Amino acid sequence: MRRVVVTGLGLVAPTGNNVKESWDVLLAGRSCVGPITQFDTTNFPTKIAAEVKNFDASSLMDAKEIRRTPRFIQLALAAAHEALQMSGLDSEKYGDHIGCSVGVGMGGMLLTEENCQALNSGGPKRVTPFYIPYTIANMAAGMVSMKYHLRGPNICPTTACASGTHGIGEAFNLIAKGSCNAAVAGGAESVVSPLAVAGFNSMKALSTENESPETASKPFDKNRTGFVMGEGAGILVLEELEFARKRGATIYAEVVGFGLSGDAYHLTAPAPGGEGAARCMAATLKDAKLNPEQITYINAHGTSTKMNDAYESAAIGTVFGNHAKKLAISSTKGATGHCLGAAGGVEAVFSVQSIYYGVVPPTINYTTPDPECPWDYIPNEARELSVPFALSNSFGFGGTNASLAFAKFKG
Repeated sequence: MRRVVVTGLGLVAPTGNNVKESWDVLLAGRSCVGPITQFDTTNFPTKIAAEVKNFDASSLMDAKEIRRTPRFIQLALAAAHEALQMSGLDSEKYGDHIGCSVGVGMGGMLLTEENCQALNSGGPKRVTPFYIPYTIANMAAGMVSMKYHLRGPNICPTTACASGTHGIGEAFNLIAKGSCNAAVAGGAESVVSPLAVAGFNSMKALSTENESPETASKPFDKNRTGFVMGEGAGILVLEELEFARKRGATIYAEVVGFGLSGDAYHLTAPAPGGEGAARCMAATLKDAKLNPEQITYINAHGTSTKMNDAYESAAIGTVFGNHAKKLAISSTKGATGHCLGAAGGVEAVFSVQSIYYGVVPPTINYTTPDPECPWDYIPNEARELSVPFALSNSFGFGGTNASLAFAKFKG
């Protein structure tokens, strides 16, 4: 198994349209939740979301392409561009050896809504020929690979809220096993749309704290009332160590482990006690050849829902035992909302930043401890902390779980 390192990061999130801006906002403890602007929420119980603001794709595509290309693809392209620029990787020169793995959970849902309306009002001829190609989830990876000439393996894990983490983990495995020398990997999502919000409202999953959007997302807090929908894209450039060294790349962290599990329990609820999440984290530690005591920081899934936060906390206790009391744990979803299929990519970027800069982001809006969530969640203020090893967790509907282990790079 070859060693795999991180040489580039790209981010478009509610917290900012690049890595630096987003990181600064995150460490400042600012919420990026506000009123939904992408559609009229008059008749909706939930009127808030964490939207990407002031996003401009004009440097990546012309006006005609922007009009017809779904937002989740545009966000993926922008994050991939930043990550490749940071890495200095010449994708044209090495394209045959560079893969692309961008996880997406729901794809072009807004395009589906628009074309259903067109079909009902004007018949089948009103449905755009771009509907199918631009709705399918794997088109983010497809468009990124086409734009940046990535001719290695091209995949799209579609595993709900674990999609981004699976995207990075599968790319890690491809490089480690020699299927390619580098990969553009992460997650993208943008479904702040009437149908998606209505669907999550019907499930009673979304917060309806419309009068105080800045405090609506409060992971691990006793008074949490549901998650806040976010959107975005988080992309990493991964490379085989010697490939990166030969071209003099800056190395920000090393990927050392990837674990997966399935709950086999329920459509949407996690397994009792976080049993599946515990097996997933344990598998990640085994893959990384790490003892639980070596982990310093966990970027938790932490959705701000009653059951998810409690069961993830229980799973951490199962895996880490007494060491759980010494862990620094935070959910960055207090600031970004839940970016669904993009969450794992966004949070992997934050995890790498924590390792590289020696500071861990806070869980904002944490004011009332929950007895079912008994650990140190880094409340409200960032903390300077040496992070030799970190975990990043993502757990999705259907009981699909994924965790990544990152390490501070040592030559």
